[in-house]
Amino acid sequence: MAVLNQMSVLGMIKEFRRNWRAHCNSERTTLCGPDSMLLALQLSMAENNKQHNGEFTVSLSDVLLTWKYFLHEKLNLPTESVKVVDHYEDIKKTYDDFLKNSNMLDLIDVYEKCSNLTSNCENSIISSSQLRDFLSGTQCAVNDETNPQIPVSPVKCNQHEQMRLLAKKIFFSYLGLLVNSKNDLALAHVLNIPDRGLGREAFTDLKHAAREKQLSMFLMATSFIRTLELGGKGYAPSPSDPLRAHAKGLSDFISFIDKLDEILGETPNPSQNLLP
Repeated sequence: MAVLNQMSVLGMIKEFRRNWRAHCNSERTTLCGPDSMLLALQLSMAENNKQHNGEFTVSLSDVLLTWKYFLHEKLNLPTESVKVVDHYEDIKKTYDDFLKNSNMLDLIDVYEKCSNLTSNCENSIISSSQLRDFLSGTQCAVNDETNPQIPVSPVKCNQHEQMRLLAKKIFFSYLGLLVNSKNDLALAHVLNIPDRGLGREAFTDLKHAAREKQLSMFLMATSFIRTLELGGKGYAPSPSDPLRAHAKGLSDFISFIDKLDEILGETPNPSQNLLP
């Protein structure tokens, strides 16, 4: 069942991509897999808690509880037996706005859009309960090395498998950021990998600055570093700018992205240049 669900998800994504132009306003729209969906929900809950309690934090138990209700509610499955946390509607709106501003669609969005396609895709689409099981990890996903595009459900794995999945996630997050500069989830995965001294405080400061300027976090970081590089009193950010405390780490991050962008733009097979 695990492999069946996983292959069905891949079939759904392929069907969606074949009809991409009919459903997306931008060719740089990216898909949000299970782990990114869970992270987006966590960030949305933390943001909601900050608005109500003053702290940008959330407990893992609340995230998992909300994740279960979220899957049922968004897939129009019964929710009577599933507990809902306070301010769920606010959390859901924050989540939806986050994906919209990041130019992303999650797998449930893809499922809904693919469900509305013509009947020729009916054989490739999975049921809402199967997608719920895949996203929740009810059916333990089995990785298919011949299909690296298959999104992995956030389930428990052994240590070796976790390290392999983490490396894959980092690799694809960097690529995702190069394709879609609004992809704040990809940035969250790689901002401090390798260690650049950009922890939770740096992420929060960057997030607030991006919101104030109405930019993506990546474009905010790029704008800040480019302004520093220009120098001069007419260009330099204010000495009180919170991002100044993270200038070195942000500079290292933008420099690394610039190098990746250069590699991808100049070579016919850039993967060869990314190997150690």
